[in-house]
Amino acid sequence: MFQSVIVGVDEHQGGSDAIALAAALVEPDGELTLAYVYLGDPARTRGSSPAFEATERKRALELLEAAREHAGVSARLACTPSPSVGRGLHELAETHSADLLIIGSCRRGLIGRVLVGDDTHAALNGAPCAVAVAPSGYARKAPTMDAVGVGYDGSSESEYALAVARLLASRYGARVAAFRAISLAAYLFSESSQLVDESIPTFIEEARGQLAELGDVEPHAAYGSVVEELALFSASVDLLLVGSREYGPIGRLVHSSTSQELARVARCPLLVLTRAARAREEHVGDSTRETTRASTSPAKDQELIK
Repeated sequence: MFQSVIVGVDEHQGGSDAIALAAALVEPDGELTLAYVYLGDPARTRGSSPAFEATERKRALELLEAAREHAGVSARLACTPSPSVGRGLHELAETHSADLLIIGSCRRGLIGRVLVGDDTHAALNGAPCAVAVAPSGYARKAPTMDAVGVGYDGSSESEYALAVARLLASRYGARVAAFRAISLAAYLFSESSQLVDESIPTFIEEARGQLAELGDVEPHAAYGSVVEELALFSASVDLLLVGSREYGPIGRLVHSSTSQELARVARCPLLVLTRAARAREEHVGDSTRETTRASTSPAKDQELIK
C-alpha cells in the first residue's frame, strides 16, 4: 500500500514513535526515509553562512544515523533547511513522491513544532500524500495490527478510507471495524419539532444496520461528539483511518478540526487520507507508483545518504 514513506524525526520521543509506526506500515519492498528539517531559509543560508549550514547539516545527519541505528530499520536519510518544519516535510514529501508522511504526537516533539508558530498553512494544505500520526509512547510497545478501524459517515471521503482500510486489513490479516458517531445536530428534533431522547437508541441501531450492510466490517455506532466517540473507539483498534475534505492533513491539524482533535486524543495511530492522496492514487495507480519517485534535488540543498 505505502511504497515511499517519509518519517519526520527530531530530538524527542515523537521521532522514535513515528519510526516504529513507519516500520509497521511501509511495504516490505518499499522505501523508508528518515527526515530532519533544520530551521533556515535555503537561499539565504547558502549565501550568508555556509559554515553554519554545514554544521547544521552534519548535526542533522548524525541525529538521523543514531535514530536509524536505535530503531534497527533499513532507511535512507534526508535533511533540508526550511523556514518551518511543516514546510520542509511537505517539500521532502513532494521531492520523494511519498505516498505517506509520518509524524509523532509528542507535545514537545515534531507535531508540536508543526502546530506552534508555523505560518505556512497554505503550503501544508497542498500536502501530496496521506499523513499518519503516531501516539506518544508507541515505540515502547510491541506494534500489533489485529484490527483496522475507520470513521465512516457515507461520504466519498469515508468510502475511500474504508477501501484503504480493507487493503491494509488484507495485508495484515486483520479485521475491519467501521464506526459512525450519531450527533445531536443530526437528530435534534422529530417531525413535530420535539426533542425525542428516547429515539436515540433507535438511531444508533439504524446506524449499525447501515454499517452492517457494507458486508465485511464490524459495525459500531454511538451517540455523542464525533471526536470523543472516535477517540473511545480508537482504543479498540490498532489503526484508525479518517478521510479528509481538505487538501492537506497537516493544514487540518493546524486548524480546529476533527483531525486535529483526534491527533491529540486518539488511543492508537491515526491515518488521515487527504483528497490529494486519493487523487494521486487514482492518477498514478499501483502498477506505476514506484516509477514516479523523484531523486533528491541539490537545488533544495538536501543531503541524502543510504
